[in-house]
Amino acid sequence: MGVDSGLPDYRGPEGFWRAYPPYRALGLRFEELADPVHFADDPALAWGFYGNRLALYRSTVPHAGFAVLRRWARERPTRVLTSNVDGQFQAAGFDPDVVAEVHGSIHRLQCLAGCGAPVWSADGTDVAVDPATMRARPPLPTCPRCGALARPNILMFGDGDWDPSEAAPRLTAYTTFVREHRTSLAVVEIGAGTALPTIRRQAELASAATGALVRINVREPQVRDGRAVGVPAPADQVLMVLDELLR
Repeated sequence: MGVDSGLPDYRGPEGFWRAYPPYRALGLRFEELADPVHFADDPALAWGFYGNRLALYRSTVPHAGFAVLRRWARERPTRVLTSNVDGQFQAAGFDPDVVAEVHGSIHRLQCLAGCGAPVWSADGTDVAVDPATMRARPPLPTCPRCGALARPNILMFGDGDWDPSEAAPRLTAYTTFVREHRTSLAVVEIGAGTALPTIRRQAELASAATGALVRINVREPQVRDGRAVGVPAPADQVLMVLDELLR
């Protein structure tokens, strides 16, 4: 979904390294960098990666397909379930209460020391990053309660310390919505691959009763339910066409 807004495609090492050549030189893949261990072992490396992404996501304008989805949401009861951490749905004007973020958000922070401070907004937090090395320059973000290093409120690989308190109410609301509307749901799944199949599985479960699933996926459009439709094309293009058909 975000790629059509100009965000990097992190799938596979080549796609990731095209976006971040310094990591190619270091031989580091996305999965290795998106690991909470670096915040303890090498915080400048960790915040270089996430600080760059925070600035990138803040400056990215959501593509026209988001406006299509937002218009549908005004006309029909709607919930968004996303594994993206970029905040693009909120930036596109979606009510934050209808956006359930299964992996959290880069726009929120939590204390690395686990002092009990509630998750807080990253607004006003800027991280200077050396583009040649992709390492963050001090000062790094800290906890407002105890002064320890802060980290993004994102569920990372092998992460046992993610604080889900901010995301949990919206995830619960999404589950309740699906249960209450399961016999009338239409599900539009966008860019959800099989490497991390959380969204893909949820889309199949949510549409199980109706079979009304549109899977938009350039690489993996295959569907298992004969009632579903797979479309191997970019998100923004397909959403515009679907909008025309609905009208």
